[in-house]
Amino acid sequence: MAEESYAALAPTERRQRLRELATVFLKLGTIAFGGPAAHIAMLDEEVVRRRGWLDRQAFLDLIGAANLIPGPSSTELAIYVGQRRAGWRGLLLAGACFILPAVAIVWALAAVYARYQTLPQVGWLMYGVKPVIIAIVAQALWNLGRTAVKGWLTALVGAAVAVLAFFNVSPIPLLLAAGLLVMLAMNRGRGLAAFGPLALPAAGSGAAAGLAVAAPTAASVFWFFLKTGAVLYGSGYVLLAFLQGDLVQRWHWLSPQQLLDAVAIGQFTPGPVFTTATFIGYLLAGSAGAATATVGIFLPAFAFVAIVNPFVPRLRQSPFTAAALDGVNVASLGLMAAVTVKLGGAALVDPLTVGLALVSLAVLLRYKVNSAWLVLGGAVLGLAWHRL
Repeated sequence: MAEESYAALAPTERRQRLRELATVFLKLGTIAFGGPAAHIAMLDEEVVRRRGWLDRQAFLDLIGAANLIPGPSSTELAIYVGQRRAGWRGLLLAGACFILPAVAIVWALAAVYARYQTLPQVGWLMYGVKPVIIAIVAQALWNLGRTAVKGWLTALVGAAVAVLAFFNVSPIPLLLAAGLLVMLAMNRGRGLAAFGPLALPAAGSGAAAGLAVAAPTAASVFWFFLKTGAVLYGSGYVLLAFLQGDLVQRWHWLSPQQLLDAVAIGQFTPGPVFTTATFIGYLLAGSAGAATATVGIFLPAFAFVAIVNPFVPRLRQSPFTAAALDGVNVASLGLMAAVTVKLGGAALVDPLTVGLALVSLAVLLRYKVNSAWLVLGGAVLGLAWHRL
């Protein structure tokens, strides 16, 4: 296992691994705009294509596992990679380094917002960045798809999931149905003994329990976001539904406009969209609320990954679970494809953005260019276009 191989290294090699993890995930946490699909694409480039820390099949299996447990999937993928690379130290370091840059940015923006009750205007920045993100995700889909698609069955399943997800079918039933369908189809005639004595632990259950209707404190903010992080599947838009029901309608801790502004902050800053919790925590209970909300919403992800990660390689040892994982993997890519199409509609709004996306995709497919430079180039182009 990763912990054992890391423990076998010399002290200098261990420190080197930890430095590499910190460098990679601090960079990704600073430049990873665009939500989970874009984050996965950038992780694929860094840890599979450029550094070879994982092969593409192992990376796909981690994507599938991250999609089947509650919490922010791209953050959990970063935590998975950290644990595979450097045991429990890597788990904590990779996750923290991926989360903290976004937390620092959102925290600062929350302080500005709390004073002026308005968001900074950054449309010009995202105008140039969004088309590049579309290209980065498209390249990742191409690379991951060549490994994930293992015949006509998985191709059809992935395509069907993409279509259904585009029309807003819930992702969890799609993932489970895809895994079950591929498992059964690929194992016709096998006895159940081929399953092997393998079962994943339960990922979590329950719902965010009601809190007394009182002024929010750092402690109540922590408990609310801890419970939310422990049961929440899906994207930042699913988080919006959770927050709307309790914080706005039930307890009246936030106004509808404040909630929408908080989600907007999470969308246009880099790193995990769940840093929306940092922003809300600051509005509710100042800096202490920002800290406790951040810890609360991300803590379950670290716990779930630590529990589930040792089981993921064993899924490949049984024909049944291996086939189920293949189904979940292509379904995960189908979900990414649906999100990319929707994001493309918002990002490719004129000939310049379409051209920028096509040029970025061509560069990524033809040359081994670090996507960070393309993101930076898109931001500079957006600024220049705004000035003109």
